[in-house]
Amino acid sequence: MTTVAEEFDVVVLGAGPTGENVADRTRAAGLSTAVVESELVGGECSYWACMPSKALLRPVSARSDAMKVRGIGRGAADPLDAAAVLARRDHFASDWKDDGQVAWLESTGARLFRGQGRLAGPRKVSVVGPEGEKHLLTARHAVAVCTGSRAAIPDLPGIHGAKVWTSREATSARTVPGRLIVVGGGVVGVEMATAWRALGSEVTVLIRGERPLPRMEPFVGDLITESLKEAGCDVRTNATVSAVVRDGNRVTLTLDDGELVGADEVLFATGRAPRTDDIGLESVGIEPGSWLEVDDSCQVHGSDWLYAVGDVNHRALMTHQGKYQGRVAGAAIAARARLTPILETDPWGAHAATADSAALPQVVFTDPEAASVGLTAEAAERAGRRVRAVDYDLGSVSGAGLYADGYRGRARMVVDLDRGVLLGATFVGPGVSELLHSATVAVAGEVPVERLWHAVPAYPTISEVWLRLLETYRDQ
Repeated sequence: MTTVAEEFDVVVLGAGPTGENVADRTRAAGLSTAVVESELVGGECSYWACMPSKALLRPVSARSDAMKVRGIGRGAADPLDAAAVLARRDHFASDWKDDGQVAWLESTGARLFRGQGRLAGPRKVSVVGPEGEKHLLTARHAVAVCTGSRAAIPDLPGIHGAKVWTSREATSARTVPGRLIVVGGGVVGVEMATAWRALGSEVTVLIRGERPLPRMEPFVGDLITESLKEAGCDVRTNATVSAVVRDGNRVTLTLDDGELVGADEVLFATGRAPRTDDIGLESVGIEPGSWLEVDDSCQVHGSDWLYAVGDVNHRALMTHQGKYQGRVAGAAIAARARLTPILETDPWGAHAATADSAALPQVVFTDPEAASVGLTAEAAERAGRRVRAVDYDLGSVSGAGLYADGYRGRARMVVDLDRGVLLGATFVGPGVSELLHSATVAVAGEVPVERLWHAVPAYPTISEVWLRLLETYRDQ
């Protein structure tokens, strides 16, 4: 079959949220842009991660909130309608069709190529389409690798024949398993344990360490563990799996201590790996399957044309950060294409993804929610900062008490004592996701603590915790 050769200013490999944002910015700058996608336009987030998982979790938190407010009625305690929840999930995953995303991408003026894209040397990408058609795309200025990440499955005896779930199966399953084992205590593990337990599964959670969510403040993992247990989950810490066996509809895990744990399905939520094993990295001298090291503009080290944006660079494996990096990288590509000197790569400049390390926001949509931005107290101390951690009981805030009877939660801000600014903030409790952006603005903006006194929280809202934190800081 004849190979059709075409030239563009920019070629983007991967049409997930990150690739879409790169293409949007380069097209806005007037650069011709090709986007190559082997699956669905919109990527992991739209169909197997953020959107379907949060659609599964929202009924859980809505019911939980209703049950904590006297006067709503006994119906709030009724079991969730699993069929209705799954149907709503399907809607938010666009029924795994990408027509809307394709229409948006094409509205930017980018050209979509469906098929398997691979680097074919410097500035070149070969594409084999679904019908075997072949294209060779040459980039005048930049190729942006935005292929994302995939679930990392541990190499355990029996696992490859056991038909285990990854995050994709956990967010797209058509029926509720009677019994589910979740291996892993990260975000995917605790969120999916929360969702499927509320939908009726008997859930066992196996966590290798002392608590879930080990990268957040310790009190977050403690409260999430307590809440999972109260919901009926069997949560086991310091548990390590050594083997997996499936026999028909039953899967059995062997733990390191010899105990056998059985269920209908098992989800391995044990980390992510880069989707770079079959994209032709060897053609440009890079080891296939590698995370790609980049500078703050997302340009691959040692290259003046290759960019790695989003999960593939391992800076911050979150959709919103991938979009952010896409905007930064797209702006940098455009500036370099115009031969404009890049003068804004200093921290917080237009071509530097500084927030990846200094103001990274994250929400865990468990019941209760957890939200954080910036550094934990421990991470700040490891970095050599002189800090003070200021804690407050969220349940003591008037707005929290109105939000839910018996509200349980906690807030912490981490203050740089030498500079008088926030380095991080963490919240855990019902509804705290909506507190996060104010904290992100304070951290990213390096707002002096003394100026925060003048950011008056409305009464009575949960945001009044900011005033309580500042009072505690002053009085310590």
